[in-house]
Amino acid sequence: MTGPRDTHHMTQATPSGGSQKSERGIALITGASRGIGAAIALRLARAGYDVWANYHSNREAAERVQAQVREAGRECVLLPFDVRDEAAVEAALGPLLAETTPDVLVNNAGFRKDTLMMWMTADEWQSVVDVTLRGFFLVTRAVLLGMLKRKSGRIINITSTAGQSGVAGQVNYSAAKAGLIGATKALAAEVIKKGVLVNAVAPGFIETDMTKDLPRDHVLPRIPAGRIGMPEEVAGVVEFLCSDAASYVVGQVLSVNGGVYL
Repeated sequence: MTGPRDTHHMTQATPSGGSQKSERGIALITGASRGIGAAIALRLARAGYDVWANYHSNREAAERVQAQVREAGRECVLLPFDVRDEAAVEAALGPLLAETTPDVLVNNAGFRKDTLMMWMTADEWQSVVDVTLRGFFLVTRAVLLGMLKRKSGRIINITSTAGQSGVAGQVNYSAAKAGLIGATKALAAEVIKKGVLVNAVAPGFIETDMTKDLPRDHVLPRIPAGRIGMPEEVAGVVEFLCSDAASYVVGQVLSVNGGVYL
């Protein structure tokens, strides 16, 4: 990067060597290499955003996302770091944030370590909570000041139906996602007067690596819609929250769950 940019009206080199205007600016997405995160990255790229795609370890999957974003005509910067690691977050984002601030932050990073509470280890508790909540804190804190100074920005937190209803065998995951809902609402109240809108999206059962091992004969009867959702259906709601149509939506949790929790 060569200097500060107006991210809403910037012209940059494309992979083919030409130039084009970025209609929307930049979207930073954590956990963007697979599943819901990858679908969000591609959806926002098609909506006109360049993408900063964070991932933890799966470089091959991240590069596939990068290629898809570029095929959509946008640029994609890959950012390998653990969202729980304060030094890693600063090292990866610091140089980029010194030049510009993303218009959108999607806190999507998360994972499960399911077991009953009576058998849960301290690590199984802490690691799940840290990725969701510490990751939200560290990444959001890094970009928030720039959004506040600019007086615009969208922060979208990917929570879960588990954080709304609670799920047996997922006390750690349910607690983390419920905490993210609380953080969403509190932060929304703090920053709305500075033009930064904070909301959450709560997926139910979605076709991803996290749900591929779930017994369908047990899961499907619980879903009034009669099917598992697709990552693109979550991504569509995220795109809405990034749009001008959502300019009066503040501190809300939009559920994408096929009616499994009403």
